[in-house]
Amino acid sequence: MIDGDTIIVRGTKIRLAGIDAPELDMPWGLKAKWTMVEICKGQMITVKLNGETSYDRLVGIAYLPNGQDIGAELVKRGLALDLPFFSQGRYRHLEPTGARERLRNGAFGHASISVRRTTTVVAYRRRSNRHNAGS
Repeated sequence: MIDGDTIIVRGTKIRLAGIDAPELDMPWGLKAKWTMVEICKGQMITVKLNGETSYDRLVGIAYLPNGQDIGAELVKRGLALDLPFFSQGRYRHLEPTGARERLRNGAFGHASISVRRTTTVVAYRRRSNRHNAGS
């Protein structure tokens, strides 16, 4: 285990899709990591990759032999949050009351986690550099 939302399976780093856990140097970060170790220790992990990458990691949903979604378990335990942009809200209903406030913003938790309920994304289409051969 690397941290609360990244595991290593057969030497490959896997970023758990759709959740965000505090980094190791943030409050709750070590607790998230050691909870991940507790959940996974001695288990055969199956990962369904989604084809995406995040930094040097493949992204996917990891399951225990009983079919339990590891990311869902971390969210249920209040040590990770749903990332609706990536999960389409798959884990939001599992967040315990107060988890979002506890794990967010600098002094109290993970700086990249916002309490905002919605995210706006603006995408731009690149202009084509095609030149008309007849011009």
